Amino acid sequence: MAILNKIRQRSLFLILVIAMALFSFVLADLFKNSSGFSSKSQNVVATINGEDIEREDFMAQVENMQRQFGGSRSSSQVMNLVYDREIRKAVFNTQYEALGLSVERDKMRSLLEQSVNSYEEFKNEDGVYDENKLNEFIANLKEFPNEVSNLGGTPINYAAWTNFESNVAESGKEQTYFNMVKAGIMATLTDGELDYRLENDQVDIKYVQIPFTSIADSTINVSKADITKYINQHKSDFQVDESRDIVFVQFKEEASLEDEKALEDDLRALLEDKQEFDPATKETITKVGFKNTTDYAEYLAENSGTPFTDDFVFKASLPATAADSIFNLNIGEIYGPYKDANFIKLSKVVAEKNIPDSVKVRHILIPHLGAASAGPEVTQTEEEAKKTADSILAVVKSRRSKFPELVTQFSSDKGSISNGGEYDFHPYGTMVPEFNDFEFNGKQGDLGVVKTVFGFHIIEILGQTEKSRAIKVATLTREIEASEKTIDNVFNLTSKFEIAVAEKDFNEVAKESNYTVKPVNGIKVLDETIPGLGEQRGIIRWSFEEETKVGDVRRFNIPNGGFVVAQVVAKNAEGLMDTEKASVTALPAIRKEKKAKLITDKVSASNLTDIAAAESVSVRSASALNMKTPTLSGAGREPQVIGAAFGLKEGETSKAIVGDNGVYFIEVTKITPAVDLPNYQSNANRLSTAKSANVNTTLFNALKAAAEIDDNRKAFY
Repeated sequence: MAILNKIRQRSLFLILVIAMALFSFVLADLFKNSSGFSSKSQNVVATINGEDIEREDFMAQVENMQRQFGGSRSSSQVMNLVYDREIRKAVFNTQYEALGLSVERDKMRSLLEQSVNSYEEFKNEDGVYDENKLNEFIANLKEFPNEVSNLGGTPINYAAWTNFESNVAESGKEQTYFNMVKAGIMATLTDGELDYRLENDQVDIKYVQIPFTSIADSTINVSKADITKYINQHKSDFQVDESRDIVFVQFKEEASLEDEKALEDDLRALLEDKQEFDPATKETITKVGFKNTTDYAEYLAENSGTPFTDDFVFKASLPATAADSIFNLNIGEIYGPYKDANFIKLSKVVAEKNIPDSVKVRHILIPHLGAASAGPEVTQTEEEAKKTADSILAVVKSRRSKFPELVTQFSSDKGSISNGGEYDFHPYGTMVPEFNDFEFNGKQGDLGVVKTVFGFHIIEILGQTEKSRAIKVATLTREIEASEKTIDNVFNLTSKFEIAVAEKDFNEVAKESNYTVKPVNGIKVLDETIPGLGEQRGIIRWSFEEETKVGDVRRFNIPNGGFVVAQVVAKNAEGLMDTEKASVTALPAIRKEKKAKLITDKVSASNLTDIAAAESVSVRSASALNMKTPTLSGAGREPQVIGAAFGLKEGETSKAIVGDNGVYFIEVTKITPAVDLPNYQSNANRLSTAKSANVNTTLFNALKAAAEIDDNRKAFY
């Protein structure tokens, strides 16, 4: 009791101690993750122009869109789609607010009508859109918000409807905004005239090209400083997002040769009859083996990974790896075990016969209630359909010339009606089993009624190719899978490698064990796949964690079985690309610049003939050049060269012009101005149309680039 009293007396002190301890844990976590000082960072997916996208709402949208896609898109893909949609909404809302743009009630009703007037739910008895039906529909949804109604075959509740209305309103504002912008980008008559002259003003030239390839790359020295200078001069071309470079070794859970041999032994054990004790009867019974069984469907259902196929096949349909061996077997003989794709198999020939390679038939299909693909117009019972088919058969037997007419009148097989019910020569197994048996077991000219899942068929065999041997095969199969022993071994190897690379060089350890190291560079924070591994958000997320350092190693399970041991080899910050990575793009451009200077510095002649002779090239001609399509015959696309030509007078020779493919010297031989037009309205109209077509995309991209966007998705995905 004394102890309890002391505890009660000091309860306040204990509460304070516990509180301080808890607070210290919280502080530690906050300092570990600086974003923890702000609850906003934990609950806001992104902030666009000061507008927050709340985590809860965002996740609800992602889940809703995932349901719409029905699993056809990954969670990351759906997340990015929702994010892009929210970005679009936010940047345009900024514009709407600045302009005071909104959708009033009357406008909203008009937009709604445009969106839903085709739905049968909102049409009256005359098939005309009725606003009263829309009002009634919305009122019912509002009164019972949790209940689902049908709209155009899609289930919808009140929340979904309000979201739909919101999207309609957003679409209306967006269209109004775009129309306002488009009204201000119309091309003038002056624009139209310029466009006309760019296309129709022409020049003829003579030119000399000294290609860059005339100087070997190996003779051009490019320093690290040259690359750095080039990057700084072309910063926009070398801007990169934050990224990671990793290397990994994959350990697959693949079946070993030992596993395959074990499967082969399992199949061999099934060949002979076995004596087994039956606990139920307390008697020893004989369990029939694969050699002696005659009920192949039951035997394979019990012992095989694949069922029995009760069809005759030709050699071409047998597994390519064993086709010759199996087809040459006699009835009752067995081949195997053999490997076919990812299976170990034993095959036994159980029957043979001569059948045509292919058959040509015509038929009339009489469906009945409950038959496959029977439409709502079908009212005949199975018995009635059988009587109809028998009656048609009697008519056809007496007058086969009426077959096409009866096809048109009675057949429900839309795929063959236009062809008089005919199916041209087709191989065995093309049709459903009962149909197939009739056409391949019969002979040319046979007529009969055959029942299938589709109804009753009146079939006539029109032709058969020459008969050849076909066999029926029963095949025992076992899928090749890694055994528990193999899986354990893979895990042990993975663990040993993971431990070793934590202390030694990743590549050296891999080389010692003959493992393949695969590098992956430039991984972005929201990427979801890794080449060669597929979807691997776990690896990507780990590589971007603040705690993960260059050189860190971790083991990951992979979805298709097995493991990956990955190492982060570089953490690349957002900004300009480093010199080494930029060199792939920069080197060719720098070499081109240096070659251009070498060429221009050494050319001293002033006319084309002398320049050509000095450089061992020829003088070439190009005619009817225009600015709209700046292509130089014999040299390719050269806008700089053709632009320079239009700046020269007739008979004038240019100085050196650095083009895309070399250094050029040109002489204008003829200038042909375009014929003046009475007006240039049609050209202006064409330009206006072209500009308007790209407004939506161009404008959105510009607004997005100018927006202040704080993207925090990596904290959630």
